[in-house]
Amino acid sequence: MEEPVEGLRPPDEGPRDDTRTTRPKLALWDRIKFIVLLSLLWLVLVWASMADNPLLPFVDAARIEARESFWVFVLLGLEVIRQAHFLISERWAAYHYFWTYRVFGGFERVTHRRLSDWTRFRLARAVKWIFWIVVFAFVAAAVLDTSPVLALFEAPAILWSLLPFFLQMVFILFIVVMQFVAIFWFLSRGGVEVYYPDDVKTRFTDVWGQDHVLAKVRENIVFLEQPEAIESKGGYVPGGILLWGPPGTGKTLMAEAIAGETGKPYVFVDPGAFINMFFGVGILKVKSLFRKLRKLALRYGGVIVFFDEADSLGNRGVLAQGPGGGGFPRGMSPACHGFSYLSPEAQWLLRRTATAEEPVEKRRFVMGAGMGGGGGGMGTLQALLTELSGLKKPRGFVNRYIRRLLGMRPKPPPKYRILVVMATNLPEALDEALLRPGRIDRIYKVGYPSKAGRVRTYEGYLDKVRHELTEDEIDKLATITPYATGASIKDLVNEALITAIRDDREVIEWRDVMKAKQLKELGPPEDVEYIERERHAVAVHEACHAIVAYRTRRHMEIDVATIEKGSDYLGMVASIPPEDQFTRWRTEYEADIHVSLASLAGERMFFDGDSSSGVSGDLESATMVASQMEGFWGMGSTVSSYATSTRIGMAAPGGGAGGKKEDPQAAARRALADRIEDNLSTLLERTAELLKANRREVLMLAHALETHKTLTGDDVVAVLERRQGPLVDGTVYQRDGLLRDIEAYHRAAVSAHRGHTPLTLALPATPQMTVTPDAAWRAPAEGAGS
Repeated sequence: MEEPVEGLRPPDEGPRDDTRTTRPKLALWDRIKFIVLLSLLWLVLVWASMADNPLLPFVDAARIEARESFWVFVLLGLEVIRQAHFLISERWAAYHYFWTYRVFGGFERVTHRRLSDWTRFRLARAVKWIFWIVVFAFVAAAVLDTSPVLALFEAPAILWSLLPFFLQMVFILFIVVMQFVAIFWFLSRGGVEVYYPDDVKTRFTDVWGQDHVLAKVRENIVFLEQPEAIESKGGYVPGGILLWGPPGTGKTLMAEAIAGETGKPYVFVDPGAFINMFFGVGILKVKSLFRKLRKLALRYGGVIVFFDEADSLGNRGVLAQGPGGGGFPRGMSPACHGFSYLSPEAQWLLRRTATAEEPVEKRRFVMGAGMGGGGGGMGTLQALLTELSGLKKPRGFVNRYIRRLLGMRPKPPPKYRILVVMATNLPEALDEALLRPGRIDRIYKVGYPSKAGRVRTYEGYLDKVRHELTEDEIDKLATITPYATGASIKDLVNEALITAIRDDREVIEWRDVMKAKQLKELGPPEDVEYIERERHAVAVHEACHAIVAYRTRRHMEIDVATIEKGSDYLGMVASIPPEDQFTRWRTEYEADIHVSLASLAGERMFFDGDSSSGVSGDLESATMVASQMEGFWGMGSTVSSYATSTRIGMAAPGGGAGGKKEDPQAAARRALADRIEDNLSTLLERTAELLKANRREVLMLAHALETHKTLTGDDVVAVLERRQGPLVDGTVYQRDGLLRDIEAYHRAAVSAHRGHTPLTLALPATPQMTVTPDAAWRAPAEGAGS
């Protein structure tokens, strides 16, 4: 038979308290504590006798007190008898049964029938107080050499005589404590701003482009103003909202609108309010903040508190949360939440692996940063978690202490209507305990607005200024700014107004908006001029990008093309999606690689096999996309993920077994690199064939870039299709004479490039237009609309 294993006992094994036949054994201290106390009390009485008569020896004083303070020995005897009773009950089942169930059990059954638990508790407490008062009376009587009754009346007089000394000590202690209190009070100030109902003017009508989030937030407002609508049916009012998403999407504005719509006070908590030098200051701020919130909630019937940049609150570490947590998995593709259908154990494994790959500096920031600063932030974070969902104490000194002292139950605390709103750009940096229901009940993503939302936002800000933009132009503007937020749209309209004022105009036109857009996206161009042959080479380089993008990339539209030198580029062709799209396909990525490789293929073709260092960034982009296609996205010759295979120590997909002496990781990387190179070489050949078929269009667009420096996407299309554009007249390229001059200019530029000599021909001039390009481009659209 196996011996039992020491350790924790299973719930179904071992004796329980209700099945024990003997009394549980007492600890040693529980057996002797009252004996030690009474012995010390007798020694105090002996010391008092010796103090009254210094000539009295200890033995005589002990003999006298043994005779006069016999009651101490009576209590000692009773305590010895009680402990003997307990000792016998621990070893004799029949004895324990008799006293527990026959004697005391019968008394308890009688009292249970006649008295409630609360009354029995108060009676027991009164008996204890009376007992200790009697003990104090006898001790005081022995010290004062009087009767116990008189000792009780003389004790206040003795305490009063000692009061001056006691007050002096209290005053000194008070001064010392107040120094620290003043320091911590001063450090705990600031970081919290209170706006009363009349101070907040923002409403939901001021929040544009986030209608789907506003519809959900309105429910929280209904429950805040009418809590009985859900509490009467057994529910509870959601008290926490997390708004997360990119910067500038309107999270702070939405929190202000909530306060404005409800007419409740709005408390703004600064992101750095809980970052302090000393440990404990942040905890004081949390306690002070929630005391203020409870007072405002009772006075106004509710309050909204907003924590901006909530990721500064800190995190105790993702690994400390245990399996099953993690509402924002890291490293997962946004296209499909492949995390959701896995088991909790698989989710935990993936999260732990993803966290282990993060840089040490980042992990330290996530786990240790935030509340508390150098003094340690965990206490402050835990104080906040406790305040958000901890037990609510009864209010008031009288209610909490006086009523309890009188044996009365304190009044329960009221229901505080506090709506906590938090905003963050990094939801994965928040602590899991902060995001659990009961603290944060609803989590909403405030993402980039859709096209309809961008149109509404543009209309809202343009209505505040004078402009001549039509509905079609506003729709076009919303299309060419796919990731614009409310903040960036407001800034773009303001920059367009500044551009118009700079030209002595008060009305914003389409060209002002385009200039403002280029300034915000590309930055101001540098005040430099290319030499002629280099300007032509840059123009051909960018024209090749634009031609291939126009011919192959259907999921993107050309936004702007420029050869004006910026801070980190010589030229640029930028593209935008014509519609909101959330998935990408292999053919689209291949088109992106075509566009990236167009610069290398075009320079080799137009400059007799030569190429510049300006293609380095394009090759880096092409290689990166091809690597992701081959090793991660399943768009190559393999299916398994290269990243996962290398992480768990297996050979990468397609790498082969390799020789015994060869590093399998090195062989896998070489095999992957070979497949990427083969794919890029094939796509480069296709790109060269496409440029060869569009040689004339490349030179046309290069000429337009050299003439105008910067072209919008509509102007690029107008040049390629030889029609009128918004700012450029592309019909001039229908003339064969101009095309011959452009070809001759290109040959001269190639000759100058080869010999590093000045260009002998001037850039061919375009004929003057008889109408303004903006009017010529807009007139057909307006006629078609009517």
